[in-house]
Amino acid sequence: MLQKNNKVDQKNSKLDKVLNQVLSYVGMVLIVLILFGLILLISGSDPIKSYQDIFSYTLGSRYGFTEVIVSMTPVLLTALAVALPTRVGLINVGGEGQLYMGACFATWGALTFSHLPGWVLLPIMILLGMLGGAVWAFIPGLLKSLGLVNETITTLLLNSVAPMIVAFFVYGYWHSPMDTNKTAMFVPAARLPRFFNSRIDLSFFIALALLILFWLLLKYTRWGMEMKAILGNAQAAKRNGIPINRYWIIIMCAGGAIAGLAGMAQVSGFFGVLMAGFSRGVGFMGFLISWMSFGDPLAIFITSFVISVIMTGGNYLQLTVGLPFAVINILLAFTLFIVLAKPVFLQRKVA
Repeated sequence: MLQKNNKVDQKNSKLDKVLNQVLSYVGMVLIVLILFGLILLISGSDPIKSYQDIFSYTLGSRYGFTEVIVSMTPVLLTALAVALPTRVGLINVGGEGQLYMGACFATWGALTFSHLPGWVLLPIMILLGMLGGAVWAFIPGLLKSLGLVNETITTLLLNSVAPMIVAFFVYGYWHSPMDTNKTAMFVPAARLPRFFNSRIDLSFFIALALLILFWLLLKYTRWGMEMKAILGNAQAAKRNGIPINRYWIIIMCAGGAIAGLAGMAQVSGFFGVLMAGFSRGVGFMGFLISWMSFGDPLAIFITSFVISVIMTGGNYLQLTVGLPFAVINILLAFTLFIVLAKPVFLQRKVA
């Protein structure tokens, strides 16, 4: 009888924790919407009408919904690139730079091997994109393992170097004869296939596969358990024979490879060309999403979708009510502040 009561208590405790999390997320969303509504009101727009326009355009039409998925794909990948290193206590702020290097390597493949058929060229570009991001992440991972520089600093600083390298190649060697700001258009074999008569391309399904793989890695593998041990107490894990320095380098490179894949998907799927300054902060947005989701795979997916609705709806509001895109950035900043504040006043105490 006592054992049965303990099981019931444990079940109730789990339900309470889930309820607390749901209430926290709902509370955060409400606070953000109220704050953003005030900004809209100050800017002279009707908040209720603006919210109606956002949701009717993004979720109320097939075209709007597919555009949300298109916007969601790169930020989902860069969020994974941040979430994976956090599982061993690393803070990867370099998704933006790793994305640029992945795009750069993939573009070299697209321009060099343009004579190859798509079923050969696309895998080469995917591997090159992942290699570019991994190489860029290897630098902070190595410096961290040697105990020289914190990875937060190096990944952040390298974000400003990668776009310059891309610009060097675009302006110097790869630019189109018609436009020095971008390369020539990729051949059809170098373009990711699209689905559903929309702009949704193969990278979305790759991102979903990686998200599921991330969840399986954490939940069912020995590596996932060792990563939890490193996150909990790195020195204790090291004393128990876990090679934490090797984990730091490998996991950092794996995160960079995912961000590099996002860069490859941008130039191969979305743009079909490499441009200097092509990313509008996709890597930083992935960092925001990962921290908002606390590295949880399901939360990453949901948060990526919500953020993409906001971004896509913001683009629409620019056309309908003349809302500047900077206001959308204010909304995202509010979201980050509220999440980092951890509003525990919305959580019920579990006895």
